[in-house]
Amino acid sequence: MKTSLQLKMSQQLTMTPQLQQAIRLLQLSTLDLQQEIQEALETNPLLEMREDGHDSEETANRESMNGDTSPDPEPNQLQDDRKEVEVNEHIPDDLAVDSSWDDIYPNTPTSHGVASGDDDFNFENVHGTTDSLWDHLAWQLNLTTFSDRDRTIAEAIIESVNDEGYLSSSMDDLFEGLSKELSTDDNPLEMDEVEAVLHRVQHFDPPGVCARDLADCLSIQIKQLPDDLPWREETLLVINQHLDLLGSRDYAQLMRKTRLKEPELRDILLLIQSLNPRPGNQIASGKDEYVVPDVIVSKDIKNNRWLVELNPEIAPKLRVNSSYASMVKRADNSSDNTYLKDQLQEARWFIKSLQSRNETLLKVATNIVEHQRGFLEYGEEAMKPLVLHDVAQAVEMHESTISRVTTQKYMHTPRGIFELKYFFSSHVSTDSGGECSSTAIRAIIKKLISAENTRKPLSDSKIAKLLGEQGIQVARRTIAKYREAMHIPPSNERKSLI
Repeated sequence: MKTSLQLKMSQQLTMTPQLQQAIRLLQLSTLDLQQEIQEALETNPLLEMREDGHDSEETANRESMNGDTSPDPEPNQLQDDRKEVEVNEHIPDDLAVDSSWDDIYPNTPTSHGVASGDDDFNFENVHGTTDSLWDHLAWQLNLTTFSDRDRTIAEAIIESVNDEGYLSSSMDDLFEGLSKELSTDDNPLEMDEVEAVLHRVQHFDPPGVCARDLADCLSIQIKQLPDDLPWREETLLVINQHLDLLGSRDYAQLMRKTRLKEPELRDILLLIQSLNPRPGNQIASGKDEYVVPDVIVSKDIKNNRWLVELNPEIAPKLRVNSSYASMVKRADNSSDNTYLKDQLQEARWFIKSLQSRNETLLKVATNIVEHQRGFLEYGEEAMKPLVLHDVAQAVEMHESTISRVTTQKYMHTPRGIFELKYFFSSHVSTDSGGECSSTAIRAIIKKLISAENTRKPLSDSKIAKLLGEQGIQVARRTIAKYREAMHIPPSNERKSLI
């Protein structure tokens, strides 16, 4: 090929460092943003937090210089105050039999800051823990008297418990593993020993733990109830022999086999429903996660309008340190001055990126509130269909920007705290030519199911027919999809005598 020179014109979009920083801050959650701000404050000396309350401090200083204008307390008032604070140093010699502590030491604070007359105080709530289920069982094991051999068996049983409180290993597997460790020629391990230790561990808290299956779990909880409990033996019979009929809601067959009448079976079902099929879930296995709302929505009743504002606590107010900024010299090319210039420019970019993030978030949240005013007024059934393109077109931004703004950002409303993405949903056409959001359809389905007759629960086809009568045409499979998304069982599993 012959070498030649060619001139070509083209356009390409290059993301500047400022734009990259603004996009990165825009998609951060509130907690990640606070961490990013803290890191910027630690690495950039020209960034500082804007302290509030200077005016109040100056006012207080002026008042102290001009003199305190408040009236002096009267002598009698001071004496009364001293009497209220004073506590008797000596107990009287003669005390009545029915004397109380408050009669001798009035207004004395109690330990832990809790009033002595508070009967509802729970020491466990103050000193609660978030230990796992295995830690909770091991703690009880240490408080129980076991021989060394039985303690080893109990530890193996606890180690095989899953998150829900059931044994994840069969008794044969446990016995085989323990036999290799504990069996000797003179004293071989027997299955009865493992069964006996399992029986003791099953009495640990929470009730029903270390069960082999669902029937075993429910039976353990029933056996720990008082012996004179009504229908105790009949409930054990239903659990141990007819749990399959109970699961399939075949109450007619269940009454024939147990020879129970309908009112008696209803009482037994109430007792079974009071039990916990997953006892391990009672023990917290992790720390709670808290959500900090980015936007706060409130209603101005006087003017009948909704107000949208940023949460002032999500990010501290930043500013450039004027002392360091004044040290920057324009004509100086020294290393120190160059460093200050770079840090000053980065500080200004960071503050500008934060302002851009807040403005974009407020603009998008305001547009969402305008679209979903019906939801704020009347609830989920009034939710309107909304997609990213609608908001992007209204605020004149790209859909990718709207997606970044609404991810992991939360809005505090009078109806609760919701992620901004919650307000987006697809639409379903109605007979009148309008549109209904999928969120509203879910709310209507939940309302219909909550009001159904439990003896004859609504099927998916019946729910689709009821929605069609309201002008909302939804297929049966769509009803099934929405129902499963809300963790609502099918009609055959919702049937009950209660």
